Amino acid sequence: MTDQTLNRRLFLGLTGSGLVTGALALASGVMSSSASAASYEVSHTPADWRRRLGAARFNILRNAGTEAPFTSPLNKEHRKGVFACAGCALPLFASTTKFDSGTGWPSFYAALPNALRTNSDRAFGIARTEEHCRRCGGHLGHIFDDGPRPTGKRHCINGLALTFRPV
Repeated sequence: MTDQTLNRRLFLGLTGSGLVTGALALASGVMSSSASAASYEVSHTPADWRRRLGAARFNILRNAGTEAPFTSPLNKEHRKGVFACAGCALPLFASTTKFDSGTGWPSFYAALPNALRTNSDRAFGIARTEEHCRRCGGHLGHIFDDGPRPTGKRHCINGLALTFRPV
């Protein structure tokens, strides 16, 4: 066995065990969003959030979980309106900025002014920028630099983190 083969196996083994550990911690709620440590205009106890949101939304908004891709009915929402935080109803995205990214999650190229906060997310060994609601701290998804013009941004958002209000 060559040193290169041994190093590759060691790297893959460590990477795999790190991903499994991270996934288990996230699933158990140990790795909740760092946004939860900050103070927000809207706050509730974890039990109140769970009661208000239900299990699936609670996992996403309060524990930085994610939904399976291509499962959100909001992927097919094309009416004029506003996408708001499912936790506190703060308007986050205008329908005019929504686009089909092909990723399986609702995507937007711009957020409404003063709607979001961000923080660095290094879960799973990948550097990403997490987005959360500036009013309640709910985890929404992540922002990437591979979106369309005019911003070049892709706000990749969990559909369960949002509600839609047609106008």
